[in-house]
Amino acid sequence: MTQKIVSKAEGQIVNLNEVQPSEFAQTAAAQSKKDAQHIEVVLRESRRIVRMDHGVLITETKHGFICANSGVDESNVNGERELTLLPIDPDRSAHELRTRLQQLAKEDATFDIGVIISDTWGRPWRNGQINAAIGVAGLESIVDYRGQRDPYGYELQASAIAVADELAAAAELVMGKIDRIPVALIRGYQYIPSKNDARSLLRDTSTDMFR
Repeated sequence: MTQKIVSKAEGQIVNLNEVQPSEFAQTAAAQSKKDAQHIEVVLRESRRIVRMDHGVLITETKHGFICANSGVDESNVNGERELTLLPIDPDRSAHELRTRLQQLAKEDATFDIGVIISDTWGRPWRNGQINAAIGVAGLESIVDYRGQRDPYGYELQASAIAVADELAAAAELVMGKIDRIPVALIRGYQYIPSKNDARSLLRDTSTDMFR
């Protein structure tokens, strides 16, 4: 499920006409040639600025995500001066949605489903964007192959696959960016049930070489 529809449902929408930009936001806007009120919203949604250059503002959000503009977005919003923010707690949103789906299917004892809330993110060392998981409920976000052996007997040392991100990226292929398809159902993937969430995808600062 896309972040945008979750944010709209939760009222995470800001009208820029109601935003008073700070002095810093005005200075940053002048340097980047962007709207000062827009910059102010980005700053309010961030813990800190990671990098600001070439008109791009990379921040660490209140959730701990490192992304452009704190996830603040003006696309697919019905209003020229409105922006959407990320859900306050994407993991909680995913959990609540999964719980509701289970309630609706209560007559089917075999029903189970994992829920992923995705957002479109850039990648530091590659062109183009992909959808990544920002909220997860009901499935393991990372499948760890470390300690297992490949068909030739080699013991895997570093293979921990971010399957939640892979599933989010795959779902975007059918949802698209402008097709108004906010939800995709993935069948056939044998996921591992888990109570973990998307926070397991965030690298701890002690092992992060780039910040």
